[in-house]
Amino acid sequence: MIGLAGAVLGRVYAGPLLGQLVLGAAVGAVGVSLATRRAPSWLVAPLSVLALLGYTGFTLWFTARRADLPGGLPDVAADAVRNGIPRLLTALIPIEPTPDTVIVPVVAAWLAGLAAAEVGIRAARVLLGLAAPVALYAGALYVVGPNAESTPWLTVAFAGAAALALATGGRPDRRGPANGADAGAGLTPAVRAALRLRTAASTAVGLVVVVGLAAVVAPVVARQVGATPVDPRRYVEPPQVESLDENPLIRISGWALHPEQTLLEVRTTGAPPPDEPPPTEPAAGDGEEEPPEDGEPADEQDLAEQSRAVRIRLAVLSDYDGVTWRVGGTYRNAGRVLPATEQVPEPAAVDRIEQEITIRELSGRLLPAVPTPREVTGSRVAYEQASGTLIRPEGLTEGLRYTVSSEREHPDYNLLPAANVPFGDAVARFLRVEPGAPEQVQRLADQLAEENGAPYDRAIAIETYLAEHYRVVDDAPSGHAYPNLAFFLFGPPNGGGQRGTSEQFAAAYAVLGRMMGLPTRVVVGFNSPTGTGPVHGADALAWPEVLFEGLGWVAFNPLPLPNTRPRPVEDEFKPEPEDPTPPPEEATPPPEATPEASAEAVAAPGGGGGPGVPVLVGGGTGGLLLVLTGLALVVVGMRRAQRRRRLADGPPAQRIAGAWRELTDALRLAGRPVPEHLAATEVAAHARSSLREPGQPLPPGPEAGSEPSGGVGAGPSTGGLRPAVPGVDDLAELVNLAAFAPAVATDEQARRAADLALAYAAELRAKRSWWRRLVWSLHPGPLRWRD
Repeated sequence: MIGLAGAVLGRVYAGPLLGQLVLGAAVGAVGVSLATRRAPSWLVAPLSVLALLGYTGFTLWFTARRADLPGGLPDVAADAVRNGIPRLLTALIPIEPTPDTVIVPVVAAWLAGLAAAEVGIRAARVLLGLAAPVALYAGALYVVGPNAESTPWLTVAFAGAAALALATGGRPDRRGPANGADAGAGLTPAVRAALRLRTAASTAVGLVVVVGLAAVVAPVVARQVGATPVDPRRYVEPPQVESLDENPLIRISGWALHPEQTLLEVRTTGAPPPDEPPPTEPAAGDGEEEPPEDGEPADEQDLAEQSRAVRIRLAVLSDYDGVTWRVGGTYRNAGRVLPATEQVPEPAAVDRIEQEITIRELSGRLLPAVPTPREVTGSRVAYEQASGTLIRPEGLTEGLRYTVSSEREHPDYNLLPAANVPFGDAVARFLRVEPGAPEQVQRLADQLAEENGAPYDRAIAIETYLAEHYRVVDDAPSGHAYPNLAFFLFGPPNGGGQRGTSEQFAAAYAVLGRMMGLPTRVVVGFNSPTGTGPVHGADALAWPEVLFEGLGWVAFNPLPLPNTRPRPVEDEFKPEPEDPTPPPEEATPPPEATPEASAEAVAAPGGGGGPGVPVLVGGGTGGLLLVLTGLALVVVGMRRAQRRRRLADGPPAQRIAGAWRELTDALRLAGRPVPEHLAATEVAAHARSSLREPGQPLPPGPEAGSEPSGGVGAGPSTGGLRPAVPGVDDLAELVNLAAFAPAVATDEQARRAADLALAYAAELRAKRSWWRRLVWSLHPGPLRWRD
């Protein structure tokens, strides 16, 4: 019966080893009890426990060696005892027999055998002795749950074994009185008849009770036969990734800033796949170099190196909420052999590749591997079957070495132009676009989709557009929320827009693809240049993938080719300005006369019936000039009142903020508006660069070694050059002070901020042409711009 319980539990294990170990535990436990039947009962339990320790130690050693787990037997045993139950309930099915997944069934089987043998054989209480095997069998059924097909014959065999035990066990060794003669032979006929009547009555009552219980319980049991069992795994939390690993996409920019950091080392064996032209190998390069002259192609040696590159996947990000991409997967403890991933195309060509990976400075729990891993040795792993990614629940440590054997699928790319994309609940998460997407991003997706109807054409359109119009840089800040993507796609190039790391390229591709009806996801990993050797921070990469029916996930490359210059974003793809500034009213030309009015003027009599044409023209022109002059004076007066209100009214912190508005308004009037995403210190650098004339070096600032300036003319000067930039850096410090500690700002600091802002505005205005200086004073824009 205990062996049948092991056979039931073994249905969720890989191979027959678990059933064999459980049967061995049952034989050992019952065998010890049978061998010590003549010994005192108090001695049986200690001897059986000693035998249990020996058998368990052998089991742990054998399964650890079979799974090629690192560490000695004491460490393996301690880990198995500590984590046996949670790992059994969170392991990926089919479960590989490892020390932590076999220790609980083996110990439970041994204890059940000990209890059943002592109670059922030594004490001759067969029915009570069957309780332990029945409990073990019920526990095995509960652990299996809905994760295996029903096998009624095992239950029938278990019930038959129980009936056989009841029928043959529990009889005393010695016969009753008179060597087995009828016990009631010495009784009188009346007493004997009464005894027989009582026995028949009790038998009838028992039969009625049994039949009644069967009638009541049978329907309940019958309904449970077709019901789905409860899965105990839902009550146990599987291994989780750390917050650092939940969105590894944000680590791309950090790795790009440390390109020489050694993250891991790899050694690849197995022939590389045949060279194909799919959009699956992203091109390396920062996009900053000048294009080769006369349109020469990239160096042949570089192309050869790219063809030998091996892509190592770290994480698959499937969920996007408008702010961040997340892994969103459920990892299950797995053994050495991993099951096939979901959504793998059947007709794909597959090649086998094996890598020995040594962790260096890579942190977190995500375990890098070539997709798709099928066997892992040297480390305990948890596996996410939907994406085919791995984690190490204990976390990565420097020097960790493991071997991964993977199967790389190569879909038939000739089928892509005619391939469709799936839809429905199964891929809803890959098509979800959260509310709040910028309008200009949606408009770009609509325009790209207008001329591309087929799914593959749409995917190529996004790839081509991003590769031709944007630039890869190493120092772009991290971020892929809706505002970050809008700035990446449409921000001014001189303000940091239209450039980014592979993070922004992959995220923008995936979001645009979902807006166009393509199921997409983002993958983070590394591009090993040769497949063997160290992998550095510069090799970190993110790329998008699109799901096609019959082909699976296909990677695309939105990165620009090396040594190429990005094209300007076309006007039809640029968003409308949120706050367009109309031309000044004084520059508005008077309305032209209509042909009808001109004809009437020509046909009008020239006699004394009214003033002549010259008088009317002169009077109208003079009136218009008077109106324009009045408007100009009103604008000038309102501008001065606004400046006085900003710089003289309110507490010191408010006046410092008003001085900052004067500086930003001056930059806007000069045609150098401040991008909204810049911090105060970055605005100060932008202001310094705005004073530079073409061909001149950047005006000196604190980073050049000059002291903080105190106004116009403050700071060092050289020869006959203009003095240093007015203290915009000092003004930025005052603005930060007013923003974060407004109660600390003083009147003296507010007056100094006003002087600095006015001095900078005067310096910036002086560098404009005469007509722009005139428009500067009359421009009504500062009155309408957000204060």
